Amino acid sequence: MFNSMISTLKANKRKLVFTEGTDPRILEAASRLHKDGILAPVLLGNPDEIKAVAAKGGWSVDGIEMIDPAKYDGLDAMVAKMVELRKGKMDEAQCRAALNKSNYFGTMLVKMEYADALLGGATYSTADTVRPALQIIKTKPGNKIVSSCFILHRQTEKGDELYAMADCAINIEPSEDELVEIAVETARTAKVFGIDPKVAMLSYSTMGSGAGEMVDKIRNATEKLKALNLDFPVDGELQFDAAFSPTVAKTKASGSPVAGQANTFIFPDINAGNIGYKIAQRLGGFEAFGPILQGLNAPINDLSRGCNAEEVYKMAIITTALK
Repeated sequence: MFNSMISTLKANKRKLVFTEGTDPRILEAASRLHKDGILAPVLLGNPDEIKAVAAKGGWSVDGIEMIDPAKYDGLDAMVAKMVELRKGKMDEAQCRAALNKSNYFGTMLVKMEYADALLGGATYSTADTVRPALQIIKTKPGNKIVSSCFILHRQTEKGDELYAMADCAINIEPSEDELVEIAVETARTAKVFGIDPKVAMLSYSTMGSGAGEMVDKIRNATEKLKALNLDFPVDGELQFDAAFSPTVAKTKASGSPVAGQANTFIFPDINAGNIGYKIAQRLGGFEAFGPILQGLNAPINDLSRGCNAEEVYKMAIITTALK
């Protein structure tokens, strides 16, 4: 799955900011990424502390850029830019204080085009990654929300088995219009991973077999999607078995362009999404990559606080490839 992304990145070297430059997991991954020539890591933190942690772990950081936010030569220009971006919401003193935090500082490096992407969250919450991104990077034109996607991967004898699932981590109870945006963004993300998206709008009902407000919401969102000029098929409302199984699809959703062959699944709310991807991960033996943040003007991604160095390495490749 990663070979194509790695080839692209090696041919077009990009900078990725790691907000937690002294974390051993980050250092192990950054050292490997640099050694493999995949991307150019930028480690935030005190260089002496970074080098001490790296030496203790046996990871080389020679040639890797390190920036101490407290001693950054361009801080005044960064403060001025942030004041401009946060006009009426944060004054100079507040912006300067925020930039003492690596998540805000790193996000500004991306905003000022010093770096291409950012990966953080190994030691702090998703909200601490998303908040600066929303305030500074902001959503893409036409987008109103940030959503999340997980890529589920399993190696089989026939090759990579890949699925996209959303929204599993950000939007608690998305509206019809938000589900439309989530579906469009998730299809775009799926394509980055080589998935030809066939989008199923999931429900406890298939084509009118059930009733209720939740069913109506999925059905209406599906109709709104179908009214757009999309370059991928979408259908709903579909139960998961009808979306996934060709046999069930023949009975429950005959004639659907998606049923029985869906590979991109849009859940009605965060409860279903979070539970669904974790069931696939644990019972299905899939590797789950994410949450991949969608809808922002630049690639910003969040790590699980329980991540290991291998997960950091892979999420770094994914994040930078989204540029």
